[in-house]
Amino acid sequence: MKQSLKLASLTCAITLALAGCSQSTVFNSTANPQVTQTQSVKNYDAGTFFDTTSITGNSFSSTGDKILVSSDESGIYSLYEVDAKTGGKTRLTNFEDSTYPVRYFPNDDRVLFTKDSGGNERYHVYVREADGTMTDLTPGDETRASFAGFTNDGSQFFITSNKRDAKFMDLYRVDSKTYAVTPIYQNTLGLNVGAISPDGRYIALSKSNTNKDSDTFILDTFKKSLKPQLISKHDTPAQYSPETFSVDSNYLYYSTDAKGEFSQVWRYDLATGEHSAALKDDWDVSFIYFSKSGRYQVSGVNADASTKVTVIDTQTGKEIAMPTLPAGNLRSVNFSNDEKTMAFYLNSDTSPSNLFVWQVGSNQAKQLTNTLSKEINQNDLVESTIVRFKSFDGLEIPGVLYKPKQASSTNKVPALIWVHGGPGGQSRTGYSAMQQHLVNHGYAIFAVNNRGSSGYGKTFFHLDDKKHGTDDLQDIVFGKQHLQGLDWVDADRIGIMGGSYGGFMTAAALAFEPEEFKVGINIFGVTNWVRTLNSIPPWWESFKKSLYDEMGDPATDGERHRAISPLFHAKNITKPLMVIQGANDPRVLQVESDELVAAVKANGVPVEYVLFDDEGHGFSKKENRITASNAYLNFLDTYLK
Repeated sequence: MKQSLKLASLTCAITLALAGCSQSTVFNSTANPQVTQTQSVKNYDAGTFFDTTSITGNSFSSTGDKILVSSDESGIYSLYEVDAKTGGKTRLTNFEDSTYPVRYFPNDDRVLFTKDSGGNERYHVYVREADGTMTDLTPGDETRASFAGFTNDGSQFFITSNKRDAKFMDLYRVDSKTYAVTPIYQNTLGLNVGAISPDGRYIALSKSNTNKDSDTFILDTFKKSLKPQLISKHDTPAQYSPETFSVDSNYLYYSTDAKGEFSQVWRYDLATGEHSAALKDDWDVSFIYFSKSGRYQVSGVNADASTKVTVIDTQTGKEIAMPTLPAGNLRSVNFSNDEKTMAFYLNSDTSPSNLFVWQVGSNQAKQLTNTLSKEINQNDLVESTIVRFKSFDGLEIPGVLYKPKQASSTNKVPALIWVHGGPGGQSRTGYSAMQQHLVNHGYAIFAVNNRGSSGYGKTFFHLDDKKHGTDDLQDIVFGKQHLQGLDWVDADRIGIMGGSYGGFMTAAALAFEPEEFKVGINIFGVTNWVRTLNSIPPWWESFKKSLYDEMGDPATDGERHRAISPLFHAKNITKPLMVIQGANDPRVLQVESDELVAAVKANGVPVEYVLFDDEGHGFSKKENRITASNAYLNFLDTYLK
């Protein structure tokens, strides 16, 4: 599940021979008579799609000649250094569990990274020395920790940890040489660290009051009282969340939706207390940050399910002129210490993220990675379109639609409604090996952003508060009806699938609208809200009230939770069901899926259950993602196609 306020994701043997070709007929509608084109589309198996490499992170080394990333090319995410000139990679970690990069130390080649154990989400912060020695800086079986930033001189860095109290994250300062840990702020008020000023003096904190309202505080560590100062006084509910400090530590940049439907970025003067507008758009401003000296400002806007990144030269106030690049959206922009080199990713529906470097001001950027499988012709992949439809009450609902190249009015294809996680998530454009695999095999996918999804304004976001499994489910049903109106979709062969909250919606659709969808694939979805809301991880304490405002408090809304929980209505499920679950999932416990599978099997309904012993809430191992995708396709080919 997704926190409403920015919270920030099959060892069974299934093998399929899925190679081959199909013919695609494309109708081009113009002022001239209709033209029919035939196109050969090669079908690729899941192993080929996941031969694609996923890469994240792009921290420059202190000298700017290397970039730290995490890549799953070995089968799990491991750390690599990438040569910024040649693209050559050196592997730095080799754990059984995935490792994710934090960054290089500012003045040397040591590396900070994070990992959990088997998907249990108890992440620790580790250091890798230049000689390869690795140390857990935050040990403890029950500890959950995260990195919070370096001081501008690199002599110290900050971490948050719940080692004192499992419910709350305290702040600690760590000496960069000795790793001596000093407590800075004991969090007894349920606040969250949002940003730390480069000089280490100021800490920006946030507090979730309700799912519509939050506050931002400033803590001045130079003062003896260490009392957070509220800087977001407001009379009507609004969200306030810290983003970053200016490089001179004089200003805090924060986001707020107090000024309209969408989040804007405002600036707070720490000396005078003055607030001033910094950045706004017709959509949510998702983030803002600065290069080391402050020369470049990087910001992103969530524009209709795609992130649009802008880089401003603060000396001129103008957007920098980028070189000609392949099609795609910029992601994860970062600068070297001397700010002469920029690293970034490009990602599109038909191309996974590739790492580029660019000498700022030059005419050409260098692509350092080629992450799409060499066996896949990019022309066989499908670009999405953004479409909208009217729901049961006339509300306009957006979605991301993938039309298989095989589809036409004379070759109607089966379709799937995809429901995102959350509550409060959003289906977005960009490459997905799992979705492209299904589309490549002739399944249309319509990723519906039902009411309650983020990215479309705060009014839209709150329309499903305490209406989950009812109004939002009707949006999904009307999304299916939209698909049935397309002349290239087989109206009688439409299924539903989704992960986490989307898994709940899948099970809910089969239980409460049992004749609407032919099949359902529930990927670690909530099926018993009574249990789930009473067993949330302890580190969710700071935003538990916000979650209850959205979903209902189990102390008072237990009857409603039982009413919307598919498990208690499993007798209604009559259509084939697949359930995918990680045994170590701390959010949706395995027992949720176990019980649903048993209940539906008792109906005499076909049920397939795939359980991963080494995964949690999401699948980090490539082998498991391949197995899951093969299972999806085999299930759909059996019961939908």
